[in-house]
Amino acid sequence: MSAGSTVDPRGDPKSKLRRVLGFWDVLLFNIATVLGPRWLAEAGHNGTSSISLWIIAAALFFVPSAFVINELSTRFPDEGGLYVWSKEAFGDFHGFVAGWTYWIYTVFYFPGLLLASASMAAYIGGESHADLATNREFLIIGSIVLLFVAVYLNVIGLNIGKWLQNAGGICSYVPLVILVGIGAAIWWMHGSVTHFSWKNMLPVWNQATVNFWPQMVFAFAGFELVSAMSEEVRDPQKTLPRAVWGAGTSVAVIYIVGTLAILALMPATQVNPISGAFQALTLGSTALKVAFIGIFAAALVTIGNAGGIGSTVAGIARVPFVVGIDRYLPKAFGKIHPRWRTPYVSIIVQAVLSCIILLLAQIQATATTAYLVVVDAAIVLYFIPFLYMYAAAIKLAYRKDRRSNPRAILIPGGKPGAWIAGGLGFCVTALGIALAFIPPGGTESTFSFLAKLIGGTVGTILVGLVLYWRGARQKARELHRA
Repeated sequence: MSAGSTVDPRGDPKSKLRRVLGFWDVLLFNIATVLGPRWLAEAGHNGTSSISLWIIAAALFFVPSAFVINELSTRFPDEGGLYVWSKEAFGDFHGFVAGWTYWIYTVFYFPGLLLASASMAAYIGGESHADLATNREFLIIGSIVLLFVAVYLNVIGLNIGKWLQNAGGICSYVPLVILVGIGAAIWWMHGSVTHFSWKNMLPVWNQATVNFWPQMVFAFAGFELVSAMSEEVRDPQKTLPRAVWGAGTSVAVIYIVGTLAILALMPATQVNPISGAFQALTLGSTALKVAFIGIFAAALVTIGNAGGIGSTVAGIARVPFVVGIDRYLPKAFGKIHPRWRTPYVSIIVQAVLSCIILLLAQIQATATTAYLVVVDAAIVLYFIPFLYMYAAAIKLAYRKDRRSNPRAILIPGGKPGAWIAGGLGFCVTALGIALAFIPPGGTESTFSFLAKLIGGTVGTILVGLVLYWRGARQKARELHRA
């Protein structure tokens, strides 16, 4: 059976999945997955040049990505998403490499997201508790609690877990709208702390800022994630493309105006690169004598971050689930919980590995440096399957069945359009991977940073290859016996 087939053989674990996600579920899922107040904090810390970088990242990464994702997800609306697309284009081995790196990146991504989420949660206590945002013990305990909540809700069922994702989408966006409102009010009443000009909003490239570019690109990544759950989406060929464009436009706008608001309230040098959005929000709400709004927003974003964790847990877990069905990962990964009908094994393994990486990243590192290491490792691993995705869009554009599906949303411009969208996305992604290996300014030890980054990424890829070869040999023996 081809990956594009929508009919599951009797007994296939995928046949037990439920189609529970509608348009608004997918839209909010995308916002919860992609929108990150921590990227606004990084942008504010980087300074006024972030404004033009947001526009460039949206134009050169999000737009071609949206075209590619919409074509592939509507031509192949199957559980597994990016893994299935890569396998269709390049075969089982490359499909596995794409799927493995796509899944394993989360064990690095979650610690960064969890640390940022716990750091922002510190502002629920107001300005008097802001020092907890850099307290290592608070960050570790808060991170583990958030991860447990997200994992538990997604194990007991997507019909339950989706409400966490829906709340996450709303609660990620609303606090940033509040931030923009407070920033605009302070700017109107007292003027902006930061001077803005066309010149200082242009990109600045130096060692202190070049590492930030892949993070801005990464801030627009994640719209492909829900495609890994295509067989749990109602009418995926209609729902997925609409949700990508709707969520993407909303995210791009809030990134740009949110960065303007932060810099209107604080100079770039004082912005915390992890929790700066709520540092600025707390400062602004206190100045306006409405400190409770800052506390309220911090509480909302804690829910929003939990939703972001939940959406990533839910989506990524479907990849090793499908790979497990294909027998290139241990068979247990392909199991469905008998009661809740969720791929619970991959969800739990994912959470355990994330906790281990979270603790290892703290060795001989400040909270900020630990955060940057896991973020960069996540970026490198995550962008490898994106290279496959863009290349797959180009290769699959030459298949004769491209226009046989009347419900497929194809990249405009035929094969040249596929080359432009896929080629542009591929080049931007490759550049992002290269720049992620440049230590950011202020890194205490370049050697330690690179050792952790290179060791973590190469080691996890090698582990995946060992599992693939083991699974391929076992699969070959089973076929031989049959």
